[in-house]
Amino acid sequence: MTQSPDLHQFVEEPGSPLAPRAGHVSLGRFERVLREGHFAVTSEIAPPDSADPDEVLVRAMVFDDVTDAINATDGSGANCHMSSVAVCSLLSRVGYSPILQISCRDKNRIAIQGDILGAAALGVCNVLALTGDDVSAGDHPEAKPVFDLDSVSLTTTICHLRDKSQFLSGRAIDTAPKMFAGSTINPFVPPVQSRLAQLRKKINAGAEFIQTQYCFDVDVLKDMMARAVDEGLMEKAYMIAGVGTLASAKTARWLRSNVPGVSIPDHIIERLEGAKNQKLEGQKICVELMQQCKEIVGVSGVHIMAYKQEEYVKEMVIASGVLDGRVCWAPGR
Repeated sequence: MTQSPDLHQFVEEPGSPLAPRAGHVSLGRFERVLREGHFAVTSEIAPPDSADPDEVLVRAMVFDDVTDAINATDGSGANCHMSSVAVCSLLSRVGYSPILQISCRDKNRIAIQGDILGAAALGVCNVLALTGDDVSAGDHPEAKPVFDLDSVSLTTTICHLRDKSQFLSGRAIDTAPKMFAGSTINPFVPPVQSRLAQLRKKINAGAEFIQTQYCFDVDVLKDMMARAVDEGLMEKAYMIAGVGTLASAKTARWLRSNVPGVSIPDHIIERLEGAKNQKLEGQKICVELMQQCKEIVGVSGVHIMAYKQEEYVKEMVIASGVLDGRVCWAPGR
């Protein structure tokens, strides 16, 4: 008879009981950091175009000591890479706190619910609901999009599986997935009232943390956060402001023109153009944005998007001082 594996090997904190802490919904470190009132720092890795697990771990190591969780993107830009579930499993086994991204573009509710259960069984404690980019944006434009669910109904689904111990069909689940549920928001697409309504809808659907699109216009974020705080929304969820580093003014202009929802003010581009070292200036801007976001009432952390500049994340976080001397988890600690 085959012996069952010790499930404690899949828990982020080895030896911890297989039940969430009081007031928590997951076993995860990311949730604990937020609920303890720390300013959280997360980042993300693009899954490799490879079946080599070491490539995943090498990409994650650059975030050691300075990130509380790592997003594994799910076919971002509608391009194919290693699956987010597989990446999160590899990260979880080492001890990282991965955030599973699920895009509604590619799977129906049957496959999505199966992935949620599977990821939870592999020790994944965090999930981020995304609608997903249209297939026309990627390298498989002939693919058939699904969009059986959207980000709001996906969030509802995650919470239903977790809290009701049921599939959407009503069939019972023997062991419910203990997942910290998140979603996204883009405060930088006017009008603000529409974004606030969308935020309200996602939080009411069960989102416990929210990640924003790139924030290069802090005043816009401040405006929306003031309204959200006044309405009491940030008593129900944690806001993680998205920040990023720009390699050049040319990169900034391309992002603003080609990536839906990315808003980069002219003064940011002008500052990059006037710098002797534009890549370094982009990193300085990112550091300043982290510091400014931390001062906004209701913002509980930052999510750093540094595509092809991941090796600079650690020095930017340290330079920003947003961790207040706190050292995040890393292998061996």
